[in-house]
Amino acid sequence: MIKLYTICLCFFLATVAVNAQTRYFTKDGHISFYSHALIEDIKADNHQVLSVIDTESRELAIQLLMRSFTFKKALMREHFNENYVESHIYPKAKFTGRIAEIKLNDTNPYETEISGTLSIHGVEKEVSTKAQVRIEADKITLSGDFNVVVADYNIKIPALVRDNIAKIVKVSFELHHKPYK
Repeated sequence: MIKLYTICLCFFLATVAVNAQTRYFTKDGHISFYSHALIEDIKADNHQVLSVIDTESRELAIQLLMRSFTFKKALMREHFNENYVESHIYPKAKFTGRIAEIKLNDTNPYETEISGTLSIHGVEKEVSTKAQVRIEADKITLSGDFNVVVADYNIKIPALVRDNIAKIVKVSFELHHKPYK
């Protein structure tokens, strides 16, 4: 699994055909999701998120393995992977898009728009959200959150547990990019 992950990262980085000084990346970004429901809240974290920013074109690409989400309970992880996102069929989630504005010389945090295509469970949808940008020394940090409507991605919730799982899930991200060398 790690070997496949590394090969995917190398292929992913090789496809960004630009000057290396304009590329920033992370392989340990953090994405989490939170689902509030009457019976039980569900929270999961993924700290193995790949992300590349090209500051010249303002392009952003993010990729993660669905099986890398960790949960409070093992049974939640099993149900998530086997019954809902079917990670054996749809192993990755991806985002490709653009950052509206990158101010490399501004050390004050600022807000910008990120928009592009989010692919989950074999379904691609256009999304747009506000993100906080922090430029520190040689790092670019993007953070923010947005909502995902579960039904938009053809993720089926069985009637038996429909009240246990929110129809809208809050997704949060924090990505600390360093120069790609």
